[in-house]
Amino acid sequence: MKKHKKWLSVCLVVCLIGGLGGAVWYRHKIIEERKLSLIYIPKVVDGTNDFWKSLILGAKMAAKEYNAEIGILAPSEENDVERQNELLKEAIEKKPDAILFSPSSFTESDALLKEAKEDGIRIGFIDSYTKEAIQDLTVATDNLEAGEKLGKFAATLLGPEDQIAVVAHVKGVSTAVEREEGFRKGLGKLADNIVEVVYCDSQYEKSRQLTVELMKKYPNLKMIAGMNEYSSVGAARAVKAAGAKDRIQVVGVDSSQEAVQLMENGVFKGLVVQKAFKMGYMGVKETVLMLRGKKYEKDVNSGCELVTPENMYSSEIEKLLFPFNTLRLS
Repeated sequence: MKKHKKWLSVCLVVCLIGGLGGAVWYRHKIIEERKLSLIYIPKVVDGTNDFWKSLILGAKMAAKEYNAEIGILAPSEENDVERQNELLKEAIEKKPDAILFSPSSFTESDALLKEAKEDGIRIGFIDSYTKEAIQDLTVATDNLEAGEKLGKFAATLLGPEDQIAVVAHVKGVSTAVEREEGFRKGLGKLADNIVEVVYCDSQYEKSRQLTVELMKKYPNLKMIAGMNEYSSVGAARAVKAAGAKDRIQVVGVDSSQEAVQLMENGVFKGLVVQKAFKMGYMGVKETVLMLRGKKYEKDVNSGCELVTPENMYSSEIEKLLFPFNTLRLS
């Protein structure tokens, strides 16, 4: 009788352990199979800007591959912090599993992001970040590194007394601050030759106009450096229109089909190109892994490459410059 009770107890324990194990397995299976809900709020959706087009495409492709639905909410201008925060409020009300965010302001979205975290929504930063470390993960270019690469290259083109102007994008945003800092570091002693830094609010036309003013104000200007696609391309347009491509050297960050043509025409002497598609893809991938309780990377440097007329048609660089052609062929 005692043996019978003993075996019965053992059987009950085994069944209990098996039941618990089955429940855990079932719960993990449900988590694994459930379609996750994500909302991504970039700084802008702009069909004329290859950086954002490529980044968003990467995010959408990863969502499709990793069984997640992703909604894109964005302002029509990159510097519209107020509208971006309105969209962030809308996203919080929808209670997704995670919000992916590319903050246009270093400080103005922190309160809303904290609110989202308090509601149990996970936060992933793509491209840029805010003052407070609210995010669960970040996927971005190392912007100090990108700026330094540009500065080191720029220094090879300049004489010891040559004047330099910087056309940046949005004042105070993390990407602009870090790229300028890195650019100055890469220039070394030549950083003292920077005569002015202006901000185009990520508008092509404003960048062009600012560059025209800089060329008038500093007739001996030898270089203009743009800090994103809008500022770089706008500056290059102005230099080309003035017929000054042999007098003023233009370098910048980011690329587009127009930027490639401007480099072919001798206007751009060098561009540091971000891996935008990879940035969007990895942002979603790591977020999904986090939500499913798997191992994920909290800080991902998506990388960048220096592109010059000499290397622009190498196979690896072509993939960066023509991402949409590569995707159509694959």
